[in-house]
This record gives sequence, C-alpha cells and structure tokens, in this order.
Amino acid sequence: MLENLPYFQQNLAADLGRVDVVINRAVQSEVALISQIGTYIISAGGKRLRPVITILSGRALGCDNDGLYSLAAMVEFIHTSTLLHDDVVDESELRRGRKTANNLFGNAAAVLVGDFLYTRAFQLMVGSGSMKILEVMADATNIIAEGEVMQLMNIGNIDITEAQYLQVIQYKTAKLFEAAAQVGAILAGASAEQEAALRDYGMYVGTAFQIIDDVLDYSGDPEQIGKNVGDDLAEGKPTLPLIYLMNQGSQAAAADVRAALQNADRSYFEKIHAHVAASDALSYCIEQAKAAAGKAAACLDVLPDNEATRAMRQLAEVSVARVM
Repeated sequence: MLENLPYFQQNLAADLGRVDVVINRAVQSEVALISQIGTYIISAGGKRLRPVITILSGRALGCDNDGLYSLAAMVEFIHTSTLLHDDVVDESELRRGRKTANNLFGNAAAVLVGDFLYTRAFQLMVGSGSMKILEVMADATNIIAEGEVMQLMNIGNIDITEAQYLQVIQYKTAKLFEAAAQVGAILAGASAEQEAALRDYGMYVGTAFQIIDDVLDYSGDPEQIGKNVGDDLAEGKPTLPLIYLMNQGSQAAAADVRAALQNADRSYFEKIHAHVAASDALSYCIEQAKAAAGKAAACLDVLPDNEATRAMRQLAEVSVARVM
C-alpha cells in the first residue's frame, strides 16, 4: 500500500526500520511465552499505517529525533494489543494471512500478551517525558475500549443508524489514527492550530480506512485483506454496506440482511454478497470514504508544504484506493 509512495521509497522505509528496532527490543521479555507470541504477531508485519502517521506528523513540522521512533513503536504496540484482544473476542482464525495468536497459543495467552503490549506501550509513552502525550494516549485507549464495547453491543443490531456506525468506527478504529497524528505533532512542538489539524487528519484517515475495510469484506481477496471475506457478517457486525442495504436496498435484500445479522451465520454470505453486488451499496460506501479522505487532506492546509505533508495527502488517497 505504501511502497508506491515516492516519500516512502526515499525516507519512510529507513524510518520504519528504526521503528522496528525499537519494537523488536521492547517486545522481548524474560518470560519466554511473551517474547514468542509478541514476536509472532509483530513479525506478521501489517501496513504500519499508524506509526507512519506519527512519523509524518512529526516530520511535517521539522521534528527529527529518536523520540519519534519510540512514539511510533508505542502506537504500533497499542494497535497490536487491540488486534490480539479482538481476535479472541471475534474467535478469529486468520489475521494478516496467518493463523491468529489465539488460534496457535490459546485465548488466555493471547489476552495476557495483549495486556503486556499495552503496558509496554505506556512505558514507551513515559519515555517521551511529555505529560500531554500521556494524557492524549490515556484518553485514546479509554475511548478505543469504549468503541470495542459499543461494537459488541451492536452485534446483531438491525436498527443501528449510519450515525451510530460512524461513532463506533471513530471510537474503535479512527481514534488511534487520531492519537498517532497528535502525538507526532506534540513532540514536534506544534501550535494549537497545527495540533488540531493533525489530530483531525488522523481521525478522517482512520474513518476512511475502516469504511474501505468494510467494503473489502464484500469485494476483497482473502490474501489481500489478510482475513476471510464474510467474517464481519459471520460475527453479526452491521457494517456500512449492510446498513445501506437495510435502509436503501430492496425489500428482499433488507430482510435477508436482517436475518443474516440476527443469526450471525456465514451461510448467508453468498446471498448477501449477491445483494451487495446488485446494489450501489459499495459505491455509496466508497464515496463516503472518499469524502472522509478529502476532509483529511484539507486539514493539512494549515501545515507547511513539504515532502511529509505531500506524503500525508497521498496517504489519505491510498487509504481509499485499496478498493479501486
């Protein structure tokens, strides 16, 4: 996803290499199982979007010190710990194209190592020496947890509105993008206006990213998205394509979606996929993601025009282009 960005080729690959040094050091523990599971999940790679946003936010304002790499690693640790917990809650078997940690090592081990990564992330935050960064991340992790519970409460909810869906994804997913951008800004000594702009940039990019993830659940290749298509439906999650069908689709489509969500049954997937394909649900979702990405790009207007901010504009575009 990022490899085609000129700035990535010139700068970010090396920067992420430095982030990986911090990650690989911090994931180690005297408790062998922690190191084993931590290394397993971290080595799966992933897009590293959140740490990239932290680095770019700092770079956009001229920050170039080792603290930026520690904060980027901290953000990735929080993201990884939420994935470990999510996979246990969702009983997932595949993540990033590989067996999930809970599938290999068991639920208890996955949850406890997720806790270790969370707490290691806070140790890295303390290393920043910034109370403001600690405050931002403490608030963010609390809101992410609220989003996880909100999503759980909405399993099988056939009455969920688009506004409620957006609140869930802005809490559960976009909040960490937002915090990732904000801590980079804080470390760089951003003005209040610049900090707010970068915070909002992260929120809009995270929103666009999650909407496209929901689209890919009905249009993606399992090898591309790193999980089985139809997983959200099988878990009874009312994502935006399904909300659109319930509100704007045919009577038959709406009825089938409601039955699929209430039963959380993967056997409905082919029927629901056919309804999605026959409607404009995905095009509607893509337009919503494009709108969010456009708002993200507009947030950067108050920042200096340099390589980093141009890369952030490209990043907003490619967050949507994954499905094009």
